[in-house]
Amino acid sequence: MKKTLRLLLGDQQNPHHSWFREVDPSVVYVMMEIRSETDYVPHHVQKVIAFFASMRHFASELKSMGHTLIYLKISDPENQQSFDKNLIALFASGSFGKFEYQEPDEWRVDVLLREVIKAQGWNATMYDAEHFFTSRSELAELFKGKKQYLMETFYRTMRRKHHILMEGKEPVGGKWNYDVENRKGFNKKVDIPFPKNFQHSLERIHRELIAAEVTTIGEVDPASFIWPVSRKDGLEVLRYFCDYLLPDFGTYQDAMSKQHWSLFHSRLSFSLNVKHLHPREVIEAAVKAWEKNPDRIGIAQLEGFVRQILGWREYMRGVYWANMPGYASLNYFQHTKPLPSWFWNGHTKMNCLRHAISQSLEYAYAHHIQRLMVTGNFCLLAGIEPSEVDQWYLGIYIDAIEWVEITNTRGMSQYADGGIVGTKPYVSSAAYIDKMSDYCAGCHYDKKKKVGDGACPFNSLYWHFYNRNEHLLGKNPRIGMMYKVWHSMDAEVKKNVVKQAEYYLKEIETL
Repeated sequence: MKKTLRLLLGDQQNPHHSWFREVDPSVVYVMMEIRSETDYVPHHVQKVIAFFASMRHFASELKSMGHTLIYLKISDPENQQSFDKNLIALFASGSFGKFEYQEPDEWRVDVLLREVIKAQGWNATMYDAEHFFTSRSELAELFKGKKQYLMETFYRTMRRKHHILMEGKEPVGGKWNYDVENRKGFNKKVDIPFPKNFQHSLERIHRELIAAEVTTIGEVDPASFIWPVSRKDGLEVLRYFCDYLLPDFGTYQDAMSKQHWSLFHSRLSFSLNVKHLHPREVIEAAVKAWEKNPDRIGIAQLEGFVRQILGWREYMRGVYWANMPGYASLNYFQHTKPLPSWFWNGHTKMNCLRHAISQSLEYAYAHHIQRLMVTGNFCLLAGIEPSEVDQWYLGIYIDAIEWVEITNTRGMSQYADGGIVGTKPYVSSAAYIDKMSDYCAGCHYDKKKKVGDGACPFNSLYWHFYNRNEHLLGKNPRIGMMYKVWHSMDAEVKKNVVKQAEYYLKEIETL
């Protein structure tokens, strides 16, 4: 009797999936470390190690539960280094009569599997991944006929549907959103706990990557790997967040600091995105911590965290499946400039960018405001081609999987979708960066100067961006005030600002 082959992708490590409730001797699972996944963009070495380490740990767990599993390591000679080729080889053995797989989170993998199934004529079934609050199509159905998907509308719908932070039909605390209380800049006087780090010894995997000649970026200490690589690790990080970081999370979730690379952020995104943790259990743990000590954890802290997971994370996935594959080629401003080479090494005189990029290379991590209002802000102001920005973000961050990366980058950060995700471009001059961080202190550039030697590039590039895109943005009601300010400037001042920006754009590699 032929068996069923079940594929488990690297981001499908959900130990509570219904597949694993019973041991079925007629089912064989397969997991693969493959070059087609390591090579489609240059990934951070910590990202590749984290995926491989967590996959191997999960495979070991399944085997200990009694499940039969084939695991192809990157160095195995029989590994043909792609999903389709390995699957075809396994079916060629004659052992399997049926193929089953869970919904892939990425469009390219979904298409690849559908195509190989059709070409090979396999008897195949796709199952729900049993992870998200929403289906792939739920957001598109909610906003059917609308040009723009309002996150706040979606978020409130999710709160009501799943009865999270609700008292009957009304939100707990009387307000849906406490974002206005979540925007404080970095405060040196606030006591910031040291982030929860691990000391995993993963030298063997690192050596295997080197032997396989996998090209990676960034830094790593494989003898002391800090990221969670199992469900047990993820639960430890969750407990640490609820105990030590949640009380100040909301207040300082937008703050940035040279001294503290993760501040009060949970750093749970990798554990969530590979499905070690379910978003519901993460939210429930935070709510339980708040209920246990409401005087220490304010509702604004809790709601800001819930909004990121129940709102933003699910919203971005919905936008992705509603708009792919066309979303990956949107370029509203027709930007064409290449990404500066210093994005790969952090060698720039701009303190904010040097720190955000260097931190990303060191830890494979930067929080959402560093991504949006420092690196992303610069790329948008400078007119960098969105695909180059996508590839950088997708490769450098440990939590970056296309479904969540591209909607945040091409949509929220670069406004390349023309307003599907955001109601306006998120750009700023040096003033915002200085308000939210300690980056500007001691910088080569002067945060207060628009023109002249040492003028901060963000200041002139900011106005240059609005000036060159007035035909696309001039009627946007959310940024009308910026154009009033620009139009009220003296003609000679505007001329000098544009000239300064064009000089910086020409000399972008030396900034």
